[in-house]
Amino acid sequence: MKKVHDKQRKEAVALTYDPVGQGAPRISAKGKGLVAENILAKAKEHDIPVQEDPALMELLGKLNINEGIPEELYQAVAEVFAFIYRADQKAGMRENKK
Repeated sequence: MKKVHDKQRKEAVALTYDPVGQGAPRISAKGKGLVAENILAKAKEHDIPVQEDPALMELLGKLNINEGIPEELYQAVAEVFAFIYRADQKAGMRENKK
């Protein structure tokens, strides 16, 4: 997920989720500018889908790394994970057609 400001300064937050070990999703990385660009580059390098949601980015950007997502953001974050799941499904279909 990324947010582009008026000055084109990017922000990125990476989420991780382990339903067995953690419970709530957690912030695994976050940053602005060059750090955000590196996060996005790593996502691309590993074929991790990126969703742009400026409002959610603003809220998640206030959290600390390794901090769990507060309950009031569960629905919004669930939508992000649903987006990623759908993207992974589509990618799998493309791979099977090759």
